[in-house]
Amino acid sequence: MQKTNFSKITYKLNNFLFGFLSDTWKTKSISLISVLTGYFLFANFLTKFISEGKNELIMVPIIILLFEMIIRIRPSSSSNFYDLWTIADKLRIGAIYAVILEAFKLGS
Repeated sequence: MQKTNFSKITYKLNNFLFGFLSDTWKTKSISLISVLTGYFLFANFLTKFISEGKNELIMVPIIILLFEMIIRIRPSSSSNFYDLWTIADKLRIGAIYAVILEAFKLGS
């Protein structure tokens, strides 16, 4: 097949949307375990702080700064720390999912 601009765009879009299907089982399982662990830890963390009602003004900016640091410190894919960053990023995604789900539970 000829390398046209349309085929390049189609390949990139397919890789972006369905790229996780071409990963190895190790990568898929580590990603899934990281997301679920992030959800589990942060859901328990949220319920503890919601029930106590203390230190919310201090903890929220710290959590936001931690999430932003994880996003901004993305290493290149050839770096030795890329796998560790991927796990931290998946933990962050699970934690954000826990926050959104808790907000829906509270009705806000």
